[in-house]
Amino acid sequence: MTRSRLTLCVCLLAALAAFFSLGLAQRVQNAASTLLAPSVGSLADARVASVQIQVAPERPSWTYRVGEPVRFKVTVTADKHPLGGLPLTYRVGPEMLPAKEQQAVLPSDGTPLLIDGGTLNEPGFIRCDISMEFGGRSYSGRGTAGLSPDEIRPTQVDPADFDAFWAAALAELADTPMEPLITHLPERSNSKVDVYHVGIRTGSNRYDFSRVYGVLCVPKGEGPFPAVLQVPGAGVHPYNGDRDLAERGVITLQIGIHGLPVNLDPAVYYQLSVAGLRGYPTYNLDDPERYYYRRVYLACVRANDFLVSHPKFDGKNLLVMGGSQGGQLAIVTAALDPRVIALSSMYPAYCDVTGYLHGRAGGWPHMMRAGDGGTPSPHATGPKLRTTSYYDVVNFARRLKVPGHYYWGYNDTSCPPTSLYAAYNVITAPKQLLLALEMGHSANAEANSAINDWILGKIGVR
Repeated sequence: MTRSRLTLCVCLLAALAAFFSLGLAQRVQNAASTLLAPSVGSLADARVASVQIQVAPERPSWTYRVGEPVRFKVTVTADKHPLGGLPLTYRVGPEMLPAKEQQAVLPSDGTPLLIDGGTLNEPGFIRCDISMEFGGRSYSGRGTAGLSPDEIRPTQVDPADFDAFWAAALAELADTPMEPLITHLPERSNSKVDVYHVGIRTGSNRYDFSRVYGVLCVPKGEGPFPAVLQVPGAGVHPYNGDRDLAERGVITLQIGIHGLPVNLDPAVYYQLSVAGLRGYPTYNLDDPERYYYRRVYLACVRANDFLVSHPKFDGKNLLVMGGSQGGQLAIVTAALDPRVIALSSMYPAYCDVTGYLHGRAGGWPHMMRAGDGGTPSPHATGPKLRTTSYYDVVNFARRLKVPGHYYWGYNDTSCPPTSLYAAYNVITAPKQLLLALEMGHSANAEANSAINDWILGKIGVR
């Protein structure tokens, strides 16, 4: 071999050694640079890839029976094309419970990575969370498998005096005059709808004459019209009312729950949400007679008192609807108020909140969830647990007598599906569940359309 050829071979071997000596992280960086760097002959000076992580159980239904093994498929794409040979981090185990962080590498040929999710010995959900770094950015994905979700049962206690407790509260409300305050809002009204800000008394001396406030939208014309009570999600917010539904011939009342007018400067609500009303779901949790949600639940019934007294109400078609905390309040209101003919509840909160004390996910606001290192929740005490039993949605769901439409997804981390099925499975009234499997704590356009169609059909609006 000539000296020049020997030198060339040595250089090639050195180059190969240098390449293979690069760490995995460096190779990932190079792969990312390929997608982000300028491309010779392209129509652009640089390329920025759209990266997505897709996680799903192998089974298209995302649903298994207890004891069946679960595996998750993970695919990472850049501009719709699969990536391979990249590292990622994952956690897999029962939803909302601590899981060990593990590492894996995507197959180099771009086929899906398969992750063993194990199984469960009792009904519940297994969740797989994925995270990775690529091109200097962080990405994440989630998939959740249900194992016999139709067999999940509540952990919450059903108090022997539950019905008597709420009968006494409703009797107190009935003895309280409404004394409504009604202000026309011409700037929000139009040729089809009159809009009003209303305040209705909800409390006796016990609550210093507190009120529930909301925005009332009334179709113009003689009527009569059906009515829909719209109950709010969690937080402290202003409200505008539902003029669109009112334009279709429905009286709507959209309420807040905090005893505040709902047309103030938005800064007022923000300040209250981070100060005076922060953590309101646990206020007075050790006393069922003084607990924050007592006034809230009664306020929803009082809002119905106002709606059915409206001269344009048709006298029979009253529906309640909401999502998250609003889904919670929709179920509670329909159970407490026999005038409600149907309800729509999306991913209801406050379902089986005691689940965490039984080794599984509980509902929002997660007050019974253990802290870091497994330290017990400060709310997991006898008096506070007793109070939750009078307010947990599962105990109102048991008592529903009217048709309901329900909606959620398997990937919800605010209102975990384990808690949702704990309430849904005890409902004996007519019920219809709409699933959007991959959705979290939100609804897609198709779901919103289906929900609205169901609502309008129940109150006779086309």
